[in-house]
Amino acid sequence: MPALFLSHGAPPLVDDPTWVAQLRDVAAGLPKPKAILMASAHWESAPLMLGATETVPLVYDFGGFAPHYYQVRYPAPGAPDLADKVAALMPDTETVARTDRGLDHGAYVPLTVMYPDADIPVLQMSLPTLEPDRLLDIGRRLAPLRDEGVLIVGSGFTTHGLPFLRDWRPGASAPGWSREFDAWAAETLARGAVDELADFRDRAPGMPYAHPTIEHFAPMFLTLGASGDPSQAPEQPIDGFWMGLAKRSFQVA
Repeated sequence: MPALFLSHGAPPLVDDPTWVAQLRDVAAGLPKPKAILMASAHWESAPLMLGATETVPLVYDFGGFAPHYYQVRYPAPGAPDLADKVAALMPDTETVARTDRGLDHGAYVPLTVMYPDADIPVLQMSLPTLEPDRLLDIGRRLAPLRDEGVLIVGSGFTTHGLPFLRDWRPGASAPGWSREFDAWAAETLARGAVDELADFRDRAPGMPYAHPTIEHFAPMFLTLGASGDPSQAPEQPIDGFWMGLAKRSFQVA
């Protein structure tokens, strides 16, 4: 399996026909996973935590949306065997704990579009750190799971400057800081310049507006670490903007 970085969107993503079509095209181009391992920007927890493994409830970790967004269900089977494998791949210095926490919207929203039958076992893991180098190392340790048919997904957002948005329509024009950061990310990914990406806080135009907090960019490094070669030029099948935020997503071999 390849590994993915997805800009995941808020619950109304499912109402955007362009984005839905893009996510479905990505899923259609992949072999069907035997299991899915998600790491979302919306679960930061140290030590590394593994979510519900026997059943997979949802966490409606958002507010102010229409009632029907809180009625979504995604009854995917749990993945206890995958949880055991993730724990076994971590070094002794990386404590792993377990919890009954379910999938947050950074995990289940794209999955409802990509795999709507909810017939693939899903496990969510926390981000135990936001530091790129450590996430790259965790991703490298998880990479063998890809040979077993596991789809590894880092779920974030290429830009996420919510405090600086003034137009909240899905088709709003992207602010300059969002366009500039996105262009830099696209070009830097295309060159495979992992060190530059890791130094985005100091190198990228549009900072700190594009990421006033960095949890939505951090999952990218877990995905890159899980690739066969983090310096490869990944496929970038999704680009463009939603509410002015860059929804760029990529796939690594």
